Amino acid sequence: MSFSFRSASLARVGLAAGLVALSSLPLVAQETAPAPQVAAPAAAAVDPNAIVATINGENVTEADITLAEQDLGQQFGNLPPEQRRAAALSSIIEIRLMAAQAVEKGLDKDADFQRRVAFLDQRALHGELVEKEVAGKITDDEIRARYDKEIAAQKPVNEVHARHILVKTKEEADAIIKKLEGGEDFQKLANENTTDPSGKTSGGDLGFFGPGQMVPEFEKAALALEVGAYSKEPVHTQFGWHIIKVEDKRTQQPPAFETVKDQVRSLLIREKYIELVKQVRGAGKVEITDPALKKAIDAIDASK
Repeated sequence: MSFSFRSASLARVGLAAGLVALSSLPLVAQETAPAPQVAAPAAAAVDPNAIVATINGENVTEADITLAEQDLGQQFGNLPPEQRRAAALSSIIEIRLMAAQAVEKGLDKDADFQRRVAFLDQRALHGELVEKEVAGKITDDEIRARYDKEIAAQKPVNEVHARHILVKTKEEADAIIKKLEGGEDFQKLANENTTDPSGKTSGGDLGFFGPGQMVPEFEKAALALEVGAYSKEPVHTQFGWHIIKVEDKRTQQPPAFETVKDQVRSLLIREKYIELVKQVRGAGKVEITDPALKKAIDAIDASK
């Protein structure tokens, strides 16, 4: 069946040149002569305080490399580990030398720059508080308990395994129903007659689907049929005329814990974050002097 038949369901700048230079040669080598697969040795423990370089007398440590890799991760994501480390160090060298030059020129005294630094500092502290007091305190047991609670609260949902034959006119559909009544095979007729591209080689198989996954007219007709039965009257939808056969019915199984664990964790983080925001805002003293802004903030707070 064509996909459209189903209803809707459920500044980093200046560092790229070095990154390209580091990544281009290995890519060419891989295309011409792939390296044999050799098991990598176990990685040795790294001392975060180990010095890997100095820049104008200031140390660069393994911890600095790790931080740069994390902060610039999108740029380094496709590089092998050793190239990623080299790219991180190259970035640190550029950043520190250019930052030192900026200080020499007095750019650190600019009012806009100082505001930006203050904001970034506060945002980093905000993130650190959320990581330590919210995300970092959520346990696997807590995630599992919330998963079990959500699953227990769900009402059973029935699913249907169906096939269909889609044609353009009611007359064509009526003719196919007569052939079915005469004992002809549904799958064979589907392969020969359906206009649904995905059904021409699968006997019109749609697999299992539940409420809301098909257009309403089709869903209603399929759910009403018994297992093994086909529609005695064609079903009309925006796609044409359908003859539907139900192969099986079952109760929809909930998603496995491991497949939704990260989603449940994100849900808990969001809820606990909102609780923390309410707590700190309740304890803080906030005065909004702009009337329009105050009205907008009050509306946002009321919607939470």
